[in-house]
Amino acid sequence: MEYRQLGRSDLKVSAIGLGAVTFSREIDDTAAFTILDHALERGINLIDTAEAYNKGGSESVVGNWLKASGKRDQVVLATKLLPPLTAERIPQAAEASLRRLQTDVIDLYQVHAFDKNTPMDESLAALGKLVTEGKVRYLGCSNFAAWQLCKALWRADVNGLPRLESVQPNYNLAIRDIEKELLPFCADQQIGVISYSPLGAGFLTGKYSQSGAAPQGTRFDIMPGHWAVYENALSMQRMEKLRSKAAESGRSMVQLALAWVLGQPGITSTLIGGRTTAHIDQAFEAVETGISAELRAELNSW
Repeated sequence: MEYRQLGRSDLKVSAIGLGAVTFSREIDDTAAFTILDHALERGINLIDTAEAYNKGGSESVVGNWLKASGKRDQVVLATKLLPPLTAERIPQAAEASLRRLQTDVIDLYQVHAFDKNTPMDESLAALGKLVTEGKVRYLGCSNFAAWQLCKALWRADVNGLPRLESVQPNYNLAIRDIEKELLPFCADQQIGVISYSPLGAGFLTGKYSQSGAAPQGTRFDIMPGHWAVYENALSMQRMEKLRSKAAESGRSMVQLALAWVLGQPGITSTLIGGRTTAHIDQAFEAVETGISAELRAELNSW
């Protein structure tokens, strides 16, 4: 496993991270504990969750595992908070996450979405106080556009506050918006990029088609809001091209999609999730098998 520095922090995160969005929502504690143990055994040290995941249920599962396993010191623990990002709410949200995670410090505390209604200086000051108090080691964000991240870095610098060291965007063969502005900006400013949904929440696995409904029990069936992200002409076109290329190459859509995103430049760590240990192993298989430079160039051109 390769470990990479996250932004300008002293955190070293595995190139493959574990996203805990399925915990307590789609799988129970026993299955989640098995996945967490397996991920750690394979060298994954970044575990990412959020207060929003099943209303804190995911954080509670991770916290129970940390307590039972005694492996807190082997983990880079990341979680997220949703807006509103007011001076009153931020410390309350952090304390609640710390309780659920059963830890005294969060390694990476991320803003889950941009808050247009709260002055950024207020939010950054409250987040910075968590760092000063030792409750949070580093700060990051998720789902920020390049201009939003740029503004956050500027305001933190102006006010002498801890900067955001990472951003967490959606990135896969179907959704590639970050290539235009966000990835170049992060490279220039030494911001870590923790991408999520390498399979498009299942969109790139072969389960879906342009005209068919989501099969029962799939992610899009459980969380129909995903359709809003992927139900567009370009994403559908890329999905069908991937289906054709998989058939032509004799490899699965999953393997091609994972091999592509896990080898893309500019990404510090790619979060994978799942319901079984096999979902963890398939990411490692994709890295080991890889794809040729010619195929990567073709996929990049879509």
